Amino acid sequence: MLAVAILAAGESRRMGLPKALLTYRGKTFAEHLVSATRHERVGLTRVVLGAQAEEIRNQLPFDPAWILENPDWQQGQLSSIQAAVRSLPAGATEGLIVCPVDHPLISNFLVAQLIQEFDSAEKQIVLPTYGRKRGHPVIFRASLYKELLAASPLVGAREVVWAHAQDVAEVETGEEGVVLNLNDPETLKKALGG
Repeated sequence: MLAVAILAAGESRRMGLPKALLTYRGKTFAEHLVSATRHERVGLTRVVLGAQAEEIRNQLPFDPAWILENPDWQQGQLSSIQAAVRSLPAGATEGLIVCPVDHPLISNFLVAQLIQEFDSAEKQIVLPTYGRKRGHPVIFRASLYKELLAASPLVGAREVVWAHAQDVAEVETGEEGVVLNLNDPETLKKALGG
């Protein structure tokens, strides 16, 4: 079984609104990521909130058990990954699919490709690439949970990726969304063809 962590704890200062609540094709970014990560191998979903957690929680139609509040959200994205890892039942998952909420433009097809690679390549880390640039979501095998928990907040999860450079499976995709970081209104408008 795999788990999904949708990281939506940041302040969204540049965007001006919580990114989890922005809409794409009639769904919020958070809802879109939940549906994009629906797969028979996924058994647990965590939506990690931090800044404006109450406001966001009240507007998302999710099972309350999926919502996880990260009290350390100001320490950056790694702290949300760590909160998700800590919330998983010991030994219950084979890996964690990490989905930052500011990379919402991904498809169910892409997620299925990444999971297929995870199952067949037996690498520690699986991630998509677009035009040779690495993107999101990233799947970390459960054997790396301890390293994610011990990683430096200054470097983040990349520290674990770099430490296992020989054990990363890349999945080339035509979906530019894997590298599109929707952090401000202008980037969002451009990405959504506005």
